[in-house]
Amino acid sequence: MVRNRPISSPEPGEVMSRLSTCRRRCGANVDNFWASSLLRVTMGAARARHGEGSRPMARRQERGERGSLRLDPRLIIGMVLIAGSTLGVWALISGLDDAAEVYVARETLTPGTRIDAGDLASESVRLGASASQYLAPGDVPEGGLVVTRTVQAGELVPGSAVDQADRTGLATIVVPSRGPLPTELAAGSSVDVWTARQLERGAFEPPAVLVSGAEIAGLVESDGMVADEGVSVELLIPREKVAALLQALAAGDAIDLVPARSNGR
Repeated sequence: MVRNRPISSPEPGEVMSRLSTCRRRCGANVDNFWASSLLRVTMGAARARHGEGSRPMARRQERGERGSLRLDPRLIIGMVLIAGSTLGVWALISGLDDAAEVYVARETLTPGTRIDAGDLASESVRLGASASQYLAPGDVPEGGLVVTRTVQAGELVPGSAVDQADRTGLATIVVPSRGPLPTELAAGSSVDVWTARQLERGAFEPPAVLVSGAEIAGLVESDGMVADEGVSVELLIPREKVAALLQALAAGDAIDLVPARSNGR
């Protein structure tokens, strides 16, 4: 069995040597056409062989260039534009946010009550230029402030509703109620104090208003075991009415609290 062997192309020098040998043997009248044809065929085969060897090198070089990391200038410009627009939007929103931290009453504050920062809660609200009219963190001194007018629970604390000294002219008196209180009464409510002087044998004089527009500072539940003892009410009344109310309490006069009418009702 004969195996096919690859035909190797001769080198150009070998071709020229064979051509010279042919001329010596056959004489000078050798057909130059066939000699030149043989030379062209041999040279073409040599070029083809050398060209096939260089193609893998070129392919490797192309693959190397494709695999290398190349940064596109347009990508860098796009990233810079995105970062700049993000910073611009953040600066615009920060400039429009005019929220300020102010104090809010945790519970109803009544005149004459001394408060400190622990009695208040801070919230961030948008008030614009009017934010300076309300208490803000840092406005309450170490000694606290005195409430000069009622501030309901959850309301912003105005600076005009507090003072460093007690100039309200009010005093606190605890008055026991003779029965259930109206459900709408709570801290901050206004009531009229009605009294009836006690006569002999359980009789009373016609009732009259002793204190008008007294403010409830708080409700004090009774600690006794008897349910009929009711609830005691802590009232804020003018100092000039303190003596008359204490006298009515000492004498056992009948005292009732009636919700005061608001203006316009």
